[in-house]
Amino acid sequence: MDHKLLFAKVLHEQGELPFDIQTIKQLIETPKRIEMGDFAFPCFALAKHLRKSPAIIAQELQAKITDPIFDHLEAVGPYLNLFLNQEKVSQHIFKQIMEQGSDYGRNQNGKGGTVTIDLSAPNIAKPFSMGHLRSTVIGNAIANLADKNGYQPFRINYIGDWGTQFGKLIVAYRKWGNAESIQQNPITELLKLYIRFHEEAENNPRLEEEGRKAFKALEDGEPEAIQLWKQFRDESLKEFSRIYDLLGVHFDSFQGESFYNDKMDEVVEILQEKGLLVESQQAQVVKLDEEEMPPCLIRKSDGATLYATRDLASALYRKRTYHFVRSLYVVGNEQSLHFKQLKAVLKKAAYAWADEMEHISFGMMLKNGKKMSTRKGRIILLEEVLQEAIERTETIINEKNPNLSDKAQVAKQVGPGAVIFHDLKHHRTNDVEFSFEHMLNFDGETGPYLQYAYARCKSLLRKANFTPSSQVNGVTDEQAWPIVRLISDFPNVIRTAWNNYDPSKIARFALDLARSLNQFYAHVHILSDPDHQQERLHLIYSTAITLKESLRLLGLKAPEEM
Repeated sequence: MDHKLLFAKVLHEQGELPFDIQTIKQLIETPKRIEMGDFAFPCFALAKHLRKSPAIIAQELQAKITDPIFDHLEAVGPYLNLFLNQEKVSQHIFKQIMEQGSDYGRNQNGKGGTVTIDLSAPNIAKPFSMGHLRSTVIGNAIANLADKNGYQPFRINYIGDWGTQFGKLIVAYRKWGNAESIQQNPITELLKLYIRFHEEAENNPRLEEEGRKAFKALEDGEPEAIQLWKQFRDESLKEFSRIYDLLGVHFDSFQGESFYNDKMDEVVEILQEKGLLVESQQAQVVKLDEEEMPPCLIRKSDGATLYATRDLASALYRKRTYHFVRSLYVVGNEQSLHFKQLKAVLKKAAYAWADEMEHISFGMMLKNGKKMSTRKGRIILLEEVLQEAIERTETIINEKNPNLSDKAQVAKQVGPGAVIFHDLKHHRTNDVEFSFEHMLNFDGETGPYLQYAYARCKSLLRKANFTPSSQVNGVTDEQAWPIVRLISDFPNVIRTAWNNYDPSKIARFALDLARSLNQFYAHVHILSDPDHQQERLHLIYSTAITLKESLRLLGLKAPEEM
């Protein structure tokens, strides 16, 4: 139940306010201190309409308004403060969660519409670095939120398997590559070649031209170039699959840039037919002067297509194939201009659905305050981070709970969860500093802290042999109310997180819930008070389900024991 909406409806009907319900709801505030009530309605906006002081209006509304779910109302100066009936609200939530289970908080706002989500997109022939973590985990969490809000998410891993960099890699392989070394350790050796190419090119600019020619040969289907490219791609996908398994991320499509190689001519033809393609310095572009943007480069002077050409082709393909209602691109802040140009070109071509495309930008993953760079060899390999997180977790488990069954499996859930949560607790547009110490800290604002809170709930429920019942009363403990308020707000948090494409709202909610739970444990004896044991256990049960679902939305597992 949306208690803020209920308050707005009662104000509208019983208070006879001259605003619609949604306007009233937007005016309602949530006091910072719990002793000031659960909601507060400021009466300033009514003074002009009713020609009375806000304080008098608050007093008159207090006398008029009643509802069984309200405990009482207080007129405090110009504010009307509402205190909910804690027992009735908690009883209602217990019943709701018992009936809905993990579906608690789900809505059907999306009406089953498809949302394509372009996420992760590592480049083949390069290691999966920490730099690709952000797109992967942010995109996955947003996909989970889309599903929770009634949409049908379609996860697309737009693999970087085409472009000039592969011409450079082919040149490097032909000049310095060793087939035996590459067969034994493909990604590491290919990375060395890629780094060496750029080091050599600093003193030999002709290498850049050789790389461009090699890519043009690849586009034209030269057999040897195609064979090398396929080898690079196959080996890379094997490496990537191991990492995605550790992260618990799956995809509905691995159609990379190369998939659109035979679909780009249509893009050029459409732009020509619509009179949008013009020549500029021997290249073909779409001018975007009216949009105050530089021209969008479609075809280079040598005839090779570009990133924008492939993205235009992919946008057309996705709309035709998946009939999306939204198309999201989870790509770093530095690509903002590219996506603005992409939408502008599609709109100039009279594709109104371009408005359904959104760039979900995010900040960088930094190392010692600097951007990670594959080209300069300044990278941290994601698989190594995940494996170390698992090993450190297993060490901690051996110290704290050596008798835990299936320790290895729990470590595989907690270690990667720590890495994922360290990213998602930050707002996506902020930069994130890579830090093993912060990431793998098992206290404070971390994934393991939340996972342990859930495991502690499950342990208590097992110890009590708890079975949920629809006949339970609500809780009246003073320390329980912050938990009840948070759980009751979970559906709103889910909507807000989706509307803002902001998984950090779920992360922050989960941290607040775990902290409130720990305070409850510290003040209330759950199992030693038979008169109130059942309703308190229902509170723990409801908290456990809400915590587990919060973790799932973020892409974390919830171990039953830790």
